[in-house]
Amino acid sequence: MATVPLVEYEDAPAEVRAVYDDIMATRQVTWVNNFWKALANDPASLKRTWESLKQVMAPGALDPLTKEMLYLAVSVANGCDYCITSHTAAARKAGMTPAMYAELMAVVGMASETNALVSGYRVEVDEALAKAAKG
Repeated sequence: MATVPLVEYEDAPAEVRAVYDDIMATRQVTWVNNFWKALANDPASLKRTWESLKQVMAPGALDPLTKEMLYLAVSVANGCDYCITSHTAAARKAGMTPAMYAELMAVVGMASETNALVSGYRVEVDEALAKAAKG
């Protein structure tokens, strides 16, 4: 259960409705999900978060599917159930296949395992590896 009331469209002030309208138009949906309804308790935060998300997730050097899959991977790593559901749906809408999803989960699982091992062993970064990472 949310710690704040969810602001429904019909109960929202005009500034919140404007953001809701943009969310629905941008996503080509007929409803606003609960994340935005919770943020609407602070209209400035709602608008700022939506504008930032819209900018970051817009097509650029990375295509929308890649961005959604990255968002999904981070959501899995952070253990955000709501975000996992949201970005799984968005990635599927953007073209993620079941095979891509399975491979993504395998990569996330492997990265989590090797990250834990390197952290546990407190392995120092190799000089050659650091140099290669700089390009």
